[in-house]
Amino acid sequence: MTRTRTILSAGLVAATLITSGCATKKYVQNTTAPIQAKVDQVGAQTTQNGQQIQQTRTDLTANINGVDEKAQTGVSAAKEQAMTAQNSAQSAMNKANDASSLANQDSEEIKSLRQVVKNLDDYKQVADLTVPFAFNKYTLTEKDRADLDSMVAGASNNKRYFIAVEGFTDSVGSREYNEALSRKRADAVTEYLVAKHDIPIYRIHMIGLGKEKPVDDGHTRAARAKNRRVEIKVFSADDSYSVSQSPAQSTPQQAQAQ
Repeated sequence: MTRTRTILSAGLVAATLITSGCATKKYVQNTTAPIQAKVDQVGAQTTQNGQQIQQTRTDLTANINGVDEKAQTGVSAAKEQAMTAQNSAQSAMNKANDASSLANQDSEEIKSLRQVVKNLDDYKQVADLTVPFAFNKYTLTEKDRADLDSMVAGASNNKRYFIAVEGFTDSVGSREYNEALSRKRADAVTEYLVAKHDIPIYRIHMIGLGKEKPVDDGHTRAARAKNRRVEIKVFSADDSYSVSQSPAQSTPQQAQAQ
């Protein structure tokens, strides 16, 4: 009986232990499951935070690079604008200097022109000659050349002088034709003075006036002969202009015969 009780007691203890062990394991599982879930949640959150931190670092690096690039671009643009402003300032300075130089040059030229105009008052007519021409002719005769030789002999010995050569025609013919003919007559005289007597061309003022300024307004043959002419006048600012006296003028009859 006692043995039977002992066996039953042992069995009861064993059953109690088995039942107690199952209860403990379940308790542990029930207790650790929330903890594991929390750990997993914290792990997931940590991973997510790490990814966000990495993305933030990436974005921050990109922003820093962008800011640096913009800064470099701004510096380059500022340098370019500064260089442009410097070039503009230099260009303005050059233009100002050029304008100043031109103003000084104009001032000197004005002074020179005023002096020339002032000197013109010192020029006086010292000799004159009229060379007649036959109808529709513009060549010089031997007598014309001789008269010109006498007029300008020794002219190169003077310093301040000029010669006015004016060509004319009669009233016969068109205006255009007479103006061209009068220039040819003046050219003939000018070419002779330059070629034969080495008169500098800048000292000769030549013009063809056609039928303008007739010396005789008549319509006779003699009147027309007087108007076919070249007038040569010498002006000098020297105290004594050394040329021969003007030769005697050709008569209308001589002009008609030429």
